Amino acid sequence: MSTTHTKRLYNVKTFSRFMRDAVTGFSDLRKARRDAGIGEAFSERIMLAVTQVNGCALCSYAHTQAALSGGMEQDEVDLLLAGEFSDAPQEQRLALIWAEHYAETVGRPDPATTARLVETYGPAHAAQIVGTTQAMMVGNLHGNMVDALRHRFRGEPFQGSTLGRELGIAVGIIWILPAAVIAGMFRRPEPRPLTA
Repeated sequence: MSTTHTKRLYNVKTFSRFMRDAVTGFSDLRKARRDAGIGEAFSERIMLAVTQVNGCALCSYAHTQAALSGGMEQDEVDLLLAGEFSDAPQEQRLALIWAEHYAETVGRPDPATTARLVETYGPAHAAQIVGTTQAMMVGNLHGNMVDALRHRFRGEPFQGSTLGRELGIAVGIIWILPAAVIAGMFRRPEPRPLTA
């Protein structure tokens, strides 16, 4: 019997694309966590905005704990996980909407929306927002497949998921990550923050 879920599940090809993008943007993710213009609290808000789209329970739990430890109020976390950004600082809301849009469009955001992100935050901070978003997409998609595999082993497979897909992402990350790093070494440099 299948279990109904609200998690977004993807195939290995899509996961590999997200992994390549995240590897390309990893330095931007690291900069975002240390940059006073973005920082940890803003980064956690971005991650929660992406997680609420993808429905990753593992990431929701981990990033809720990180946000609360960083001083965010439970009410704001709850609103972020419900897709409501009204309690977030005004100056961060456009980035949260963009991150949500990125997740909803499976990493194919509207160019005009991305141009507005760059115009609002500047190229460096926009790239950090994109890098944070892309890293969270990988975490969500991997977490969802680990959860799907766990449910399958309990006799409750997720509707719309297959064992091959679950293993391909949950365990295949061992091969997908090095392949993404190698591909990134030979990948033609693309303008950040928009990647295809």
